[in-house]
Amino acid sequence: MKIFKSVAVATALTLVSLSALANDYTAGDLTISQAWTRATPPKAKAGGGFVAIRNSGTEDDRLVAASSDVAAKVELHEMTVTDGVMKMRHLEDGISVPAGETVALKPGGLHIMFMGLNQSFEEGNTVPVVLTFEKAGDVAVELPVAKMGAKSPAGGAMDHGKMNHSSN
Repeated sequence: MKIFKSVAVATALTLVSLSALANDYTAGDLTISQAWTRATPPKAKAGGGFVAIRNSGTEDDRLVAASSDVAAKVELHEMTVTDGVMKMRHLEDGISVPAGETVALKPGGLHIMFMGLNQSFEEGNTVPVVLTFEKAGDVAVELPVAKMGAKSPAGGAMDHGKMNHSSN
């Protein structure tokens, strides 16, 4: 019985490891990981996309664009909260990815903005997006869809307040 449990645990860990690897994408010195998005309500017109971009090279790169057939328009955005007021702005010059660093696109900060959605994002599905980098070129990425309102790819309560952007 112990052997069976050990084999079951080893198999489960292998599957978890393989699924984690399946969400990593590379282009040149860049590794894109932690790709995800949130489910949107029916008839929603916008949605956000999130990834972590690691630059293991010696030269800076820049995420200059994103595109997808799921929306009329896809832009790179930054959300900030200043004096309790949320502001969202299009980053026309893209997002710098400095050499040796990781840049996180996440809720409440830098993100991919899908506008004019052709369909809602449904939990359990994936959303295709092509990220265009100045040096590394185009990278096709699949964003797994987490539950509506999720704060992380796992679905939510993992941030423990670290990403709280409310103006209480």
